[in-house]
Amino acid sequence: MMRHKRLWAVLIAAALLLAYLIIGAIAPFVKYSELTEAQKASFSADRFRSGQTGPDRAMLLETAESALDERIRLINLAQERIILTTFDMREGASTEDLASLLICKADQGVPVEILVDGLSGMLRAQNSLTLRALASHENIVFRFYNPINLFTPWTSQGRMHDKILIVDDKGFILGGRNTFDYFLGSYESAHKSLDREVLIWNTRQGENDRESSLFQAEEYYMQLLQEPVKTFGEGPVFPFQALHLSEELDRLRAHYQELQNNRPDLFAPFDYSLNTHPTNSVQLLTGPTGIYSKEPVLFYQLTQLMKTARTQVTIHTPYAVCNDFMYEQLSGVAQAVPETTLMLNSVDNGDNMVASSDYLHNKKDLIQTGLSIYEYDGGSSYHGKSVTIDDDISVIGSYNFDLRSTYMDTESMLVIQSKELTAELQGYMDALRQDCRKVTGPDTYQVPEGLEIRSLPGWKRSMMYVFGWFLQGFRYLV
Repeated sequence: MMRHKRLWAVLIAAALLLAYLIIGAIAPFVKYSELTEAQKASFSADRFRSGQTGPDRAMLLETAESALDERIRLINLAQERIILTTFDMREGASTEDLASLLICKADQGVPVEILVDGLSGMLRAQNSLTLRALASHENIVFRFYNPINLFTPWTSQGRMHDKILIVDDKGFILGGRNTFDYFLGSYESAHKSLDREVLIWNTRQGENDRESSLFQAEEYYMQLLQEPVKTFGEGPVFPFQALHLSEELDRLRAHYQELQNNRPDLFAPFDYSLNTHPTNSVQLLTGPTGIYSKEPVLFYQLTQLMKTARTQVTIHTPYAVCNDFMYEQLSGVAQAVPETTLMLNSVDNGDNMVASSDYLHNKKDLIQTGLSIYEYDGGSSYHGKSVTIDDDISVIGSYNFDLRSTYMDTESMLVIQSKELTAELQGYMDALRQDCRKVTGPDTYQVPEGLEIRSLPGWKRSMMYVFGWFLQGFRYLV
């Protein structure tokens, strides 16, 4: 009898603890935060266009190979500081390439700062010898943004989703790629994702001039550091641990030499002025940096900017999960602009089951906005987050058109006025559209001739539909 009572007591305690963790984690986000009138009034579309050439030049990074190559090339130029922020950083061949280079630069006396989201840090970095070796270097500061604390579950949902690399005052990379083989390089990986980034090159390096958007990115990084962060690798290190870390550092230093030998082109002089596009204006748009529910500042700014278009807007997002406010704003864009299209993964092609399950239930609401919707069926999941506005504005960054990016996570998007860059980006977008079905109704499509669609098995689609039905009460987390 006593044994049964103890068992029940344990089960009840476990249930109460689980309820505490779940309710504590989701309750702060049940009600969407609303924009203030001051936030609405602060937006001005005028600052995104200029009649003069600015200090920044821009290069699209459309492939995983170019993304890794340009990271290596840019980091190799570092003399004063390196800043890397990323949502997710995992072990892999591309991470080893970058880690070896960061260690080499740290050995040369260049300060390195790494900021990884605390969820990824808990799940992956703490179990990675390579990342722990990075954190152990005296010239590298490795931090976690908003580390997970089970005693305060209400702090657990606000994640850092930004992906930014800043080198000296020379240049920076911003976009949607995380730091591992799924996104970077041509190394073998179980899956590969299509994504997009932009490299900005500051032509006024070393001058007493902070007009470059690089300094906007730097200021935003400093704002992120004002939120809860924890330094990775703090605390005592036992002798056997120190030995393993020292051996790993030496292995990575040797890998750096191999990388130089195998890819001398990435360490040779490179003229960015010949490989980038001129820009008139580059402006960084961001949402709030806190860890609690956020006002939809970034989404509002993006849609207000889209409404200034004269002829066309093209939106690329991996998925779309919207509430009434977001549908209303997107409808406003469709009504204001003659041609407005949105491309996202089809349910058959995407790699986010949660977002795809929601789309099965809410697709009709997205159709009712009046946007022309295209579902991508190219085979590899599409992860790019971009917008083109008319023929001269490109917007590239980390923001997904979903509720989590809008109300919960930190996000950043770069608005670039450049006819040359926008023409290149629109060309890539048009090419991707060749592998899309045009949505003509909740269950009907216009399918291009020759497009092969790998449909999900019926049981999986049914399972996603059931899961999506359950999800409707919690979709503010998606």
